[in-house]
Amino acid sequence: MQSTTRANRTSRIAGFHKKTPRERLDLVAAFADLSASEVAHLAEFGNLAPDLADRLIENVVGTMNVPVGIATNMRIDGEDVLIPMATEESSVVAAVCNAARQVYEDGFTTSVSGNLMIAQVQVVGVSDPYAARLRILEQREALRALCDACDPVLVRLGGGLRDVEVRVLDTLGGPMVVTHLIVDTRDAMGANAVNTMAEAVAPHIAGWSGGRVYLRILSNLADRRLARAHAVWRTDAIGGPEVRDGIVSAYHLAEADPYRAATHNKGIMNGIDAVVLATGNDTRAIEAGAHAYAARSGRYTSLTRYEVTASGDLSASIELPLAVGLVGGATKLHPTAQACLKILGATTAERLARIIAAVGLAQNFSALKALATTGIQKGHMALHAQNIAMMAGAVGEEIEAVAQVLVDRRLVRLDVAQEVLGEIRGG
Repeated sequence: MQSTTRANRTSRIAGFHKKTPRERLDLVAAFADLSASEVAHLAEFGNLAPDLADRLIENVVGTMNVPVGIATNMRIDGEDVLIPMATEESSVVAAVCNAARQVYEDGFTTSVSGNLMIAQVQVVGVSDPYAARLRILEQREALRALCDACDPVLVRLGGGLRDVEVRVLDTLGGPMVVTHLIVDTRDAMGANAVNTMAEAVAPHIAGWSGGRVYLRILSNLADRRLARAHAVWRTDAIGGPEVRDGIVSAYHLAEADPYRAATHNKGIMNGIDAVVLATGNDTRAIEAGAHAYAARSGRYTSLTRYEVTASGDLSASIELPLAVGLVGGATKLHPTAQACLKILGATTAERLARIIAAVGLAQNFSALKALATTGIQKGHMALHAQNIAMMAGAVGEEIEAVAQVLVDRRLVRLDVAQEVLGEIRGG
């Protein structure tokens, strides 16, 4: 493999997208001076066939394998569930297991608001925007026929256009008329379906409004597709009133302060994203919708709520948009996603959303309990210490031995791990 010098490297590679994954990899290796071992590692596609990977995204040269763990102890709506979670972060799976164990007898209760997605059609240059709004609303049945014709299979399964909303927005560029197509997408996430409908109705909306259409695309603020979960942790099972009150106080800070809420909600998404990724759904769409929903009042705040019940126990709840599906894209094509869905036993998109909401609540409870008691570092660092030990070169039984010393010394650092490993091997 011939190396290039930095001076003559170019990222303009003609026909790169037409080459095979291995041919692309060889070109990248020459560009970046990859070693033979690095090339061999990238060439190993793991449990995803190269030809499938090459069709899922563009310009494929390899895959990024993420560990899939199983969260246990989860009882959701009276049913025991094993939860596949794909994540690279230590303590995420353990946190869900621990939270679920402490509420196992009563478990989590969940609900959803439905499978409705929103597509937006933007119109500008309208001389009479409020009258245009009414003209569009008068065409509701015409819009229904246009939208439902785009996806007869969806309609046959019970989905299709459910409602039409039209908003007049004052913007920096002047008034805009924005039509919302409210579509029941059933067991699909629905992006392709609603985008196709928006494209189909756009010329008609332009004609009715007398304006010019620009954007025709879904909204990831899927606030017609909310998932909710609730659980009550008994005070005596979580360490007593002081722990309970500490958790409530931590929630109060997240509710009041966006600086805290950002980290609070990130912890929630640690659990949610892991299940979304494991099932081949769109983590970026879920993240965008969740954070937008957290700011729906005009102030960014917590996605969860904590209260004390009349009997003195800790009541917790979560509500957020979860536009997930069982069909389409990687969910249907990726063999790991299919296996994870089978493990979950989720046979509808609504059931999948319910499970994911419960996982988010469990993740958040564990984080707040740790913050209110020993601090977040104790449990997290105990697991992180193993990663540091491996980075230092520890193998086999050395990993646990080095990690334990790091935890005991409260110095989970690479230089300390290297020193400890040297002592172990020298001894």
